[in-house]
Amino acid sequence: MKKIIYFTAIFISINLSAQTNYLGFIDKYPIELLTNIRTSGNSYGVYVYSEKDEPIKLEGKLEQQKLIFFEKDTKGNKTSSLIFDNFISYKETINGIWKDLKTEKELNIILYKKESTSDGIIQQESIDDKYFRIIVDSEIVSQIKIFQKKTDKLLQKFDVDCRNSNMYCISTGDFNFDGFQDFSIFESSYAGPNTSSLYFLYNPKTKKFFESGFVGTSLEFDKKRKIITETNQCCAGSSIINADYKVVKNKMILIKEHCFKWNEKKQALVEQKPSKCH
Repeated sequence: MKKIIYFTAIFISINLSAQTNYLGFIDKYPIELLTNIRTSGNSYGVYVYSEKDEPIKLEGKLEQQKLIFFEKDTKGNKTSSLIFDNFISYKETINGIWKDLKTEKELNIILYKKESTSDGIIQQESIDDKYFRIIVDSEIVSQIKIFQKKTDKLLQKFDVDCRNSNMYCISTGDFNFDGFQDFSIFESSYAGPNTSSLYFLYNPKTKKFFESGFVGTSLEFDKKRKIITETNQCCAGSSIINADYKVVKNKMILIKEHCFKWNEKKQALVEQKPSKCH
């Protein structure tokens, strides 16, 4: 299957987005910052304090060469800001101010462009005491690396062949409904809304992840019902398959399937036998 990619930072071109990775300091504290900066609309980023390795998500805007990012709490409230005046994407060094929005405490920021990403691109999502980096070869993610927070000890790595989505490649969730956090990597997008991902499950006995073998298009996971739903659209939405699966011994088992085909006379999608959609 084909897959999607992301990069390590964002530069600026008119009506374009660019991605850049920085190393530097907030006050005396070493950090790594990965940005996805757009010349119109919202810009995004993620940064980590090197001693903690806990990804912190950022959202903001670039307006008239002033770049402002905000950190938010779990309720979506803004807690602090990172402000870069006179931001120019091609500069090797940028300076800014980190500010606590409650106490108004301010700290200086100095960042330097990170020339190499051979150690991997940091991901926004993490699990407990583990964080993720991806290795990118051209436009393809070739490897996932899992590290221990604070120590940076390499715990596991997986070879993959996925399209690059920069800091957004990795997602987390309980995909087999066993109460433990798993992770996935975006694999590819196809015609229409169809997408695919690779899913890695956590084994609490070995304390390791393993590739699940879950296969399907645009999978969604219902924790309450403990059901995986697949939606596969074809032919500009004129043919849709919905399938529900349960998980048995870490395998997807089909429990029901529905086929909907466009009916010109009724001007609506009409359910038919599943064989009609295959």
